[in-house]
Amino acid sequence: MATVNDTDFSDIYIIPDGSAYIWGKTTPSGLVPTHPDDYEEFYRTVMNTYDGTNPSYLVKYKGRNYRVERTVTLDGQQYCARKMPHSIPDINTLGMDERLLRYLISLSGASGLLLIAGTTGSGKTTTLSALLREWLVREGGYAFTLEDPVEMPLDGTYKTINGELGICKQMTPPNGSWPDGLKSMLRSKPRYVYLGEIRDPAVASESLRAAISGHLVLSTIHAATVSDAIQSIVKYAAASGISEEMAYDLVGNGILGVLHQTLVGVPKHPKIEFVFANPDASAGDQVRGIVKSGKLNLATTIETQKVRLARGIPLFE
Repeated sequence: MATVNDTDFSDIYIIPDGSAYIWGKTTPSGLVPTHPDDYEEFYRTVMNTYDGTNPSYLVKYKGRNYRVERTVTLDGQQYCARKMPHSIPDINTLGMDERLLRYLISLSGASGLLLIAGTTGSGKTTTLSALLREWLVREGGYAFTLEDPVEMPLDGTYKTINGELGICKQMTPPNGSWPDGLKSMLRSKPRYVYLGEIRDPAVASESLRAAISGHLVLSTIHAATVSDAIQSIVKYAAASGISEEMAYDLVGNGILGVLHQTLVGVPKHPKIEFVFANPDASAGDQVRGIVKSGKLNLATTIETQKVRLARGIPLFE
């Protein structure tokens, strides 16, 4: 019996007439129809779980979690359901550049805001979750996530190499309020703060303040480039009621790094553009200076850091 859970796909697209499609895997984007034996039951579960409020919601189906996005078209409602893994993948299996991976792992003791940018379906959440898991396994500590809906199965206890523990707790925004959820998280004094997505001015400013106050904050943001991601969070911060000049200064002080990820090839693997600020915020740093100036001419810095990393030269002396 071929079931939905056993069918190999990342996303299943259900159009208004009820038919479903998944990636065909022979071209980068081509779709093929699919109809597992339990599809009708799955389809009913997806429709019936929607509560009439948030178009992004979690569906639990026969022991598997699906993140669903509901949209309404001219012909009726349609759904995109993303199959979430049973466990967080080992970050070493994601196909990331080895030197970049080592640098990211080394940031476990830093503070600041680490953003992964990209479009929907570019693997941002998977990469960020795998990185957080790696830190918990290596270093331990207390992590808190705020997501809507909860996606990857991070909640639990992690035994470190030295026998100590890492703990991760996941939550959704209380009464739909991301600022209230973030404030509640910070009162628990977590080492790592994971925000599913920065999509609200209040959350942007609060996450930056948390980053400046010593937390390591991880999040995703929709953006086409590294510079666009920084510009977006500046706009969010400015929309929270501070001046644009203050917003650039806040982002410059709080930023730790920005990665822009796309998935390329068949099979797909991540292609990542990146820029990092010096983890020592008290040291002179070109990236922080550029951001604070409001002139996000980062192309040269991005290329310089890429070359240094490829040659094994430390990004910061």
